[in-house]
Amino acid sequence: MDPEASQTAQESLDLVFHMSNILETGLDRHTLSVLIALCDLGLNPEALAAVVKELRRDHVPLSLH
Repeated sequence: MDPEASQTAQESLDLVFHMSNILETGLDRHTLSVLIALCDLGLNPEALAAVVKELRRDHVPLSLH
């Protein structure tokens, strides 16, 4: 990835993380990055949101860190 694309990706992740914090989602940068990558691969964002909610309900940690 060229430096400009890398900078844009980092800025986008920073913005998403900031929005996530405002909304008090509790998602960390790594988890958000994985979710964004899955959306970029064509997975349905609503389905991913449902999975996140289900995992939280079952108390499964969303982050490996």
